[in-house]
Amino acid sequence: MRQLILLLTFVFTTVSVSAQTPDEILGVWKNATGKGHIQIYKHRGKYYGKIVWLKDATDESGRPKADKKNEDPRLRSKPLIGLVMLRDFSYEDGEWKNGHIYNPSDGKEYKAYMKMRDHNTLDVRGYVGWSLFGKTDTWTRER
Repeated sequence: MRQLILLLTFVFTTVSVSAQTPDEILGVWKNATGKGHIQIYKHRGKYYGKIVWLKDATDESGRPKADKKNEDPRLRSKPLIGLVMLRDFSYEDGEWKNGHIYNPSDGKEYKAYMKMRDHNTLDVRGYVGWSLFGKTDTWTRER
């Protein structure tokens, strides 16, 4: 009986690990609030993500919403649509690690990693210093 349990555990672990490939993360993801879609793409072996849709994409005057809280004053007039908010992630041991996430809500960039729960669910964790000091958002695949 013990051998059967060990064998089944090995089989299920092997299947779940082998089912995930580095490029499985590619596509468009809806953020946790549902107010934005981020397209994750690969460039020169690293993974990046840019904002491709916002629920409220324009300001009161009808102009595209800009990155007003960016710490760099030169970038505050750039539109949020098209903004690269995930950068430099590399795939290792089932996670996309050593990347950075930019939060337009506060204009700050954080260290980050991402891990897929399944094909349609992605946990994105931004943190300061150690991952213990951070926040995880759960994104869902849009397409």
